[in-house]
Amino acid sequence: MKPFAYTRAESVAGAITALGSPGAQLLAGGTTMYDLMKLRIETPETLVDIQGLKALNYVDHSRPDMLVLGAGARMSDVADNAFVKKNFPAISESLWRAASQQLRNMATLGGNLLQRTRCSYFRGGEPFPCNKREPGSGCAALEGLDRGHALFGGSTSCIATYPGDLAISLLAFDAVIEVAGPKGRRTVPLAQLHVEPGDTPQIEHVLSDDEIIVEIRVPRTPSGRGSTYLKIRDRESYAFALVSAATGLTLARDGSVEDCRIALGGVGTRPIRATAAERSLIGKKVTAATARAAGEIAFAGAKPGHHNAFRIELGIRAVADALQTAKTRAS
Repeated sequence: MKPFAYTRAESVAGAITALGSPGAQLLAGGTTMYDLMKLRIETPETLVDIQGLKALNYVDHSRPDMLVLGAGARMSDVADNAFVKKNFPAISESLWRAASQQLRNMATLGGNLLQRTRCSYFRGGEPFPCNKREPGSGCAALEGLDRGHALFGGSTSCIATYPGDLAISLLAFDAVIEVAGPKGRRTVPLAQLHVEPGDTPQIEHVLSDDEIIVEIRVPRTPSGRGSTYLKIRDRESYAFALVSAATGLTLARDGSVEDCRIALGGVGTRPIRATAAERSLIGKKVTAATARAAGEIAFAGAKPGHHNAFRIELGIRAVADALQTAKTRAS
């Protein structure tokens, strides 16, 4: 690990000021940063520690229209919050199914949203070229083992998969994030936070180096209650998704769908909202056939590589199964 300086921020404003120094980076839960530093993927000159900022650690459900989460709240605390479990089971489940209990006890919501890919070529170092790690060097995954790589949003420069779970459930319910920086605060829709690799895969989100996620806001809707997060992986714990689906439904009295939410994880270079699949269910009843059809629409644009085509059928079934669970909860 490269030597670095360390400073503990006493406030959000102090953290933003400290981030103005060349080579400064944030330390929140540290569950990803330390790993990347050991691999020399991240080599900060200074770590700005915001773990102790109580102003970022809260769950506020006092507003009738909005669930408000501090970016410094721990994943396990939010996952186990009674209000979240009742009104947004998909969010709770996406947190519970991420990483191990020890990591969930340390990791923060904001840090989780900005975690970097688990692509083995990105983390493997030499002799594997990686445009995320070293722009212009090439992408070993394009002709390599791509079993866990993206089916959506890839480019000739990168096909690394976005690994997070929380962002998928937040995307399904139109969450927005509040960001603080030297120029003040701004609001960014979660749908616009992450970017596809294109020709610049080293750029993964729209935040600048001296901005901090301070808050996450999720509109309260009936579909939040009728929701679930289904994660398919090689083993039942401490593994990243081969495919995941966050779904939410609001049903009319006759059982037909009034509102539908579907977001996909584990298969894109960024979180994906399956809007065409959502529209396909409006006014219909959720049956085995209509749920399957929605899954097929969701994966219609998938572009498999050499070894990951099996995840298309897996994804279709995941969407269909998640919709059936959401239907039961919405009823």
